[in-house]
Amino acid sequence: MEPYLVSLGAGVLIGVIYSVIKVRSPAPPLIALIGLLGMVIGVQAFPALKQFFGF
Repeated sequence: MEPYLVSLGAGVLIGVIYSVIKVRSPAPPLIALIGLLGMVIGVQAFPALKQFFGF
């Protein structure tokens, strides 16, 4: 659970910094969330596919 809290804390910190210096996020929130979802799926799928194909 600790990595999740660290990740959440880092995200909040970066969000606050962006807000303070008035920088827009490089990607719209929905696109950023879809990209993160893709990363999570990729991280979970790669080991499963390796095991499935016997690598």
